[in-house]
Parts: sequence; C-alpha cells; structure tokens
Amino acid sequence: MSETHAEVVVVGAGAAGLFAAIHAARRGRDVLLLDGAKKVGAKILVAGGGRCNVTHHAVHERDYHASSRPVVRNVLRSFTVQDTIDFFEREGVFLKREDTGKLFPTTDRARTVLDALLHAAEHSGVRLEHPRRVLGSKQTEMGFELQTSTTPVQARRMILATGGRALPKSGSDGLGYSIAESFGHTTTDRIFPALVPLVLPGGHAFRDIAGIALPAILTVVASTGKHLADTQGDLLLTHFGISGPAALDISHAWRDAFEDDHEVRILANLLPKQTIEETDASIRSAGGRTIQAWLKEHFPARLAGALLDLSGTPSQTICTHLTKSQRHAIRSCIHEAALRLEGDRGWHHAEVTMGGVPLSEVKWQTMESRVKDGLFLCGEILDVDGRIGGFNFQWAWASGYLAGNSA
Repeated sequence: MSETHAEVVVVGAGAAGLFAAIHAARRGRDVLLLDGAKKVGAKILVAGGGRCNVTHHAVHERDYHASSRPVVRNVLRSFTVQDTIDFFEREGVFLKREDTGKLFPTTDRARTVLDALLHAAEHSGVRLEHPRRVLGSKQTEMGFELQTSTTPVQARRMILATGGRALPKSGSDGLGYSIAESFGHTTTDRIFPALVPLVLPGGHAFRDIAGIALPAILTVVASTGKHLADTQGDLLLTHFGISGPAALDISHAWRDAFEDDHEVRILANLLPKQTIEETDASIRSAGGRTIQAWLKEHFPARLAGALLDLSGTPSQTICTHLTKSQRHAIRSCIHEAALRLEGDRGWHHAEVTMGGVPLSEVKWQTMESRVKDGLFLCGEILDVDGRIGGFNFQWAWASGYLAGNSA
C-alpha cells in the first residue's frame, strides 16, 4: 500500500487547522492538511448567520471559559486582534466593526473569509486533501503514522485541529479526543455543548409565544440563592425555550452549574433598563388603566399575555386595584422570571464545545504537547470556549498561528 509523506500533517481544515497549515507552510515546511468532509469550512460558512464574525474589537481572557486563563491571555497576546485584521487585509478581506464590537467582512459573506483562507493555503503550498478522514494515529521512529480512509500518512510532526463535538455534520465528532488520548493526553470530565439554545419544559408560557426578541439580563442562580453568573443581551423566545445571544452566552454557566445542582435556575430580567422599584412605582401610578394595558406599553402583546399567565393576575384588573401580592407577582415575572430548564438543544445546535484537552497539557508558547514531542494542538480541541461575538475565532487564529509557526 502506497504511503503519503509530509513534514507536517494537520488534521482538520477548520479555522484553526487552516491557519496552522498556512503558517507552517510559510515557514518552508511541506504541509499536508487532511479533512474528512466533502466541503471544508462548514463552521466558518454558518458562523454569524452566514456572515462570519471573524473576531471582536476587544478580546480578553475573561471572555473565555478555560482551565487556565493566564494561558489564554498569553496565547491571545501572541496573535492579536490587529494581527487578525492585518492578515485578512493582506488576503483581500476587509473587516468592519459593528456597534456590538463584532468584526465582519465588508462583503457580509462568510464565503469571502473561507475563500481567502483556502487561497492563502494553496498559495503557501499547503496540500489540502478532502474528503480524507483520519481514523487514528500511532508513533513511529520518524514521527507519526496516520491511518486514513485511503492510504496511510507518514509525518514528522502532527497538528490536531479537529475541533470538539459541536456541529458534528462539519466533521467535529470527538475523534480528535481519541487521537490525543492515544498519545497520553486526557480530557476534562465535562464535555458538553456550549453557545447552545436552552430548552424549557413543555407547557411553559414562553414556548407559546415563539419569535419574540427583547433585551434581557439572564442570571444563573443556585438552589441556595447564590448568583453564579450573568449576561446581558438579546433574548429570543422560541417554540422549544430560549435562544439568542443572551441564552447562548449563559448556556456554559448553566450547564456547569446544572451538573452540580439540578435545582439551578435562570432568572430572566425582561426590563433591564429600569429597576424593580421603578416598575413597581410605574404600576402604582398607572391610575385607572388595566394591568394588561400597562404591560402592553412595555412589551409585545403576546408577551404581556404570557406574563399575566405566569403571574396569575386577571388581565382586566385595574392597576390601582391590584393587591400588594399581585403587584409583586407581576414585577417578579418581569424582573426575575424563574426559568427551570430541562436541558439544551444538543451538539447539532451548539456553536462550540465546553471542555476538552486541558491547557496544562500543552506548552502555550508553541502549542506543543507536554506528553508527546512533535504533537501540537490548537483550536476547539482544547479546554477553551469563548462567549458569542467572534471570540472563538480569535482563539482559533491565535492558537493556530502558534501551532503552525512552531511545527
């Protein structure tokens, strides 16, 4: 059986893998990039609603969940947001900053970003072969031998950029963890979907008013009453539960807490621009208006109806006739709507993976494995996941850059 040879083999042609391959090839290495998908870059193409949120204007280690934030900080400093902007400009992709701080290509097309990366890889001499799935790998005297869906590959060095388990149709099905573990690596105990929509119990009033979006603050609260995490952003009510940036951002903290405490809940503040005291005062001064009319002044009619249902208040009650307990119930549903979630929408709807190979098992200066010389890891396979807004791409660019340059 004939074999393929390369100095560096990169497994996975997503954002981190493409970036690693490009920079390894630009250092003069013979680079083979393998991917099991018929069409590479699926995650890039669906990111940001098909526009690809390339990065964020301000990126800090606190924007990430990780086993070591100092390592995240050092990696991000090695390839900055400005470095990302400069790289894509050299490849003909110009980025624009939106009010949220997100940076998108001026074309508003994710294909522009993927095409630039593929062109840069080809121009640098990267040999991209797909669909050619890597099935496993073993150590040899010369480095690594990879078993693939066709013929074996011999390489001196290997970069694992397989992703985690999110969006498995893109090829991220957890195989990278098995390969890493075969060389002595471990993975975190918790590997779950992150940046994923959350599911409310059937029959919850919010599930009957799908399509309503509004600004909100979401807070994860333990059964003891302790506030564990919060986030602010747009919330989307859906036929299954909650989605939108706020729900996706809080999903990691909710899942992490839920694994320890099944009584954990999320409190939703649906009127974040005013305090609970201001809401109470506004209701008390509403005079002869009904509570339904007052609610419709602040919320879409369907949401106003759902809040009445949740509070148990008759819709035609005059505001001045509300009892103290009724008024407290309404304001609690507005500012502290308690959501007990059944779970999340799973890997097929998740944008990233929570958990992975611990950062303590790589040397951050190079992204080389501490347990196997010549093995490098970058991107989502590592125990790093950022909040929504381009942060996960910035981690991919930075860690891929270090791995490629070092390999």
